[in-house]
Amino acid sequence: MTEITQTRIVLASRPVGEPKPEDFRLEQGPLPQSAAGQLLLETLYLSLDPYMRGRMSDAPSYAPPWELGAVPSGGAVSRVAVSHHPDFQPGDLVLGDTGWQSHTLSDGHGLSLLDRSLAQPSLALSVLGMPGFTAYHGLLNIGRPQAGETVVVASATGAVGSVVGQLARLKGARAIGIAGGEEKCRYAVEALGFDVCLDHRAPDFAEQLAAATPQGIDVYYENVGGAVLDAVLPRLNVGARVPVCGLIAHYNDTGLPPSPDRMPQLLGLVLRKRLLLQGFIISDHYADGFTAFQCDMGGWVAAGKVKLREDFVEGLERAPQALIDLLAGKHFGKVVVRVAGA
Repeated sequence: MTEITQTRIVLASRPVGEPKPEDFRLEQGPLPQSAAGQLLLETLYLSLDPYMRGRMSDAPSYAPPWELGAVPSGGAVSRVAVSHHPDFQPGDLVLGDTGWQSHTLSDGHGLSLLDRSLAQPSLALSVLGMPGFTAYHGLLNIGRPQAGETVVVASATGAVGSVVGQLARLKGARAIGIAGGEEKCRYAVEALGFDVCLDHRAPDFAEQLAAATPQGIDVYYENVGGAVLDAVLPRLNVGARVPVCGLIAHYNDTGLPPSPDRMPQLLGLVLRKRLLLQGFIISDHYADGFTAFQCDMGGWVAAGKVKLREDFVEGLERAPQALIDLLAGKHFGKVVVRVAGA
């Protein structure tokens, strides 16, 4: 019989600019042995998300950086392989921040049991998990779209943006998506129900956005920044709301962009148009908002009112390149690494 070993990815170096495969290292070792009160978990699915780029750097942020030589953290769905813990049984599926490794020892802290009847356990990492909650909280609690208003969201086929657009439609608003390429834009309209989706790579993107928002923009869900934000700002209506959950266009920046200082323009718009520009970190809101989210989103997903495309990457060893490609906009939907067969 083939001996089972633990495979893990560790952070080998801190990237300058775009991450590279050599910033990671694949390691293998003996399988951890569980003791009293512990579980041995086998990772089935690992979530890859844009925020991970910030954790690779040691600049001050809302979360501590990943340690060099250590396994990066990351949400995962795992199966309980061995249990010496009264609350968990072998075969249970659990959700936890167990990171980039094939097997993990746990004392049960921070783990959530998943319903064994869940047809797609990986959805606990996407529309039923952190990305879905990010879309839900940012749009409904900060954006507060009203029927007939116009909601614009970039990265419209990504894990967060795709849910934002569908929720906007559920609330009776117009959903204008922005994505990279004709295929993604077509999917946003035909599969996700967006009213319009625009390709941000088009040379006349700003003009297309103006034509698609004749009544202006009431909610702009910000997760990209860059040229998309430049095109959106002049279209914002008085009293527009701008929830900010990310700025993926700038995650690899090593300094200020070589462009005019737009801060006076932005602050002038905030003042004149009485804009609400509010950043949020979703981990701050689990205690008081996650239960309501689970109830609402679970119902919408079960009824087919909200859906999400999953982009599976096969094998833990492919996680580094998959994260690099995610940050470059090469993936389509929620990126999930299938570490072991479910």
